[in-house]
Amino acid sequence: MGLIGWVLLGIVVLGIVYVIALYNKLVRLRALAKEGFSGITVQLRRRADLVPNLVETVKGYATHERETLDQVTARRADATNASGVAATAAADNAMTAMLRQLFAVAEAYPELKANTNFLQLQDQLASIEGELQSSRRYYNATVRDLNSEVQSFPAVLVAKPLGFAEEPFYNDDDPAIQSAPNVSFAKPAA
Repeated sequence: MGLIGWVLLGIVVLGIVYVIALYNKLVRLRALAKEGFSGITVQLRRRADLVPNLVETVKGYATHERETLDQVTARRADATNASGVAATAAADNAMTAMLRQLFAVAEAYPELKANTNFLQLQDQLASIEGELQSSRRYYNATVRDLNSEVQSFPAVLVAKPLGFAEEPFYNDDDPAIQSAPNVSFAKPAA
């Protein structure tokens, strides 16, 4: 075998090594994205597990708010049964809206707001919401890395044929966070 043969063999070997390394990187990025989504679902499950206790606590004080309490319970079922990123995000948004309504109901009952059990549940929910926010950020960061690699040249030539595709981002479609709040200051009376 001549010099040209060795050079061609070296190029082929380097190409194979590159494809193997790229494949392993894509597998790792996909696994990280799945791990990130799993973290979101764990936090959503923890939050959903608090809902029955919150509803029962509020029920003791706000018996005529039955419709809101029933809706919160229904959204809990949606949140625990959702599958896929888009469905999970939609159920998460609906659950968040219902929890806001539940806490709005609680605002009308000062004795409920002072209830130790309710305050503990509120603290646990706040903690879970913080962890959920971190899980969403982690997932979206891993999806960004995976999608960037899948879309980049020359990886795009290898990724798609090997079955790697872009993953969807975890989007929050809550209109309250999609725009800046309207702030207006009243002019003082002269």
